[in-house]
Amino acid sequence: MYKSIGVEAEKTQTINTQLPAHIEVKDLNLWLDNKHILKNINVSIPKHSIISIIGPSGCGKSTLLKTLNRLLDDSAVIQLEGSVLVAGEDIYAKDAEVTTIRKRMGLLSQRPFPLPMSIFDNVAYGPKIHGERNKKILEQIVHEQLVNVGLWNEVKDRLHSSASLLSIGQQQRLCLARGLAVKPEIILGDESTSALDPISTQTIENLLISLKDDYTIVLVTHILRQARRVSDYILFLYDGEVIEFGKTEDILLNPKQELTQKYVKGFIS
Repeated sequence: MYKSIGVEAEKTQTINTQLPAHIEVKDLNLWLDNKHILKNINVSIPKHSIISIIGPSGCGKSTLLKTLNRLLDDSAVIQLEGSVLVAGEDIYAKDAEVTTIRKRMGLLSQRPFPLPMSIFDNVAYGPKIHGERNKKILEQIVHEQLVNVGLWNEVKDRLHSSASLLSIGQQQRLCLARGLAVKPEIILGDESTSALDPISTQTIENLLISLKDDYTIVLVTHILRQARRVSDYILFLYDGEVIEFGKTEDILLNPKQELTQKYVKGFIS
């Protein structure tokens, strides 16, 4: 359940960009089992860009990511204050439809979780759930998304074999294809390459960069080198608070806040 508790909010952190805001987090505070996890989060995320959330372990990175598609709804005791606007719609409004919200956001977890079915059925699963029954349209969707994630040539001759037979890197790309099949607006990644080898990691990173023209992408990563490679913007979170938010080169090469300076130099882990 959600319970509103009053906390004084800080100024929204915005970036000087010509891109319109896609996600706006306003006065967001979150308590889990009475522990204050997220504190006065105010940030505006521009459309068609890649944002990396960085910070030490336990600082609230994954929790913040999960608030963006209400993945914390099933937690036992949640107290939440503030709003999360996606394209101007408050996803925590009383009349918000959670299924629709999650459809708008593809999610890549730390480890790939292909469904216990064929490669074809993994990609077709989402469209089927949302009512698509036309076989030719489903075949077109599967083909398009497997091409988008660079997997088509590797699996086109075994589409009806089990997805569990794929390598872990292939499984992660399959999960990305499955997410894209329902036509989301946003891609969320929670340490989505942490279980992959360097070659598979590079493949996923290149895919994400190629997708940002069509999607807004928000990633949680503990690897600063990865944030530098893929991100347009970086949000540095520490103890549940936004310390600094800006262009990647500014945050990593010329941070304004002392805490950010210590983190990027490796003095805080």
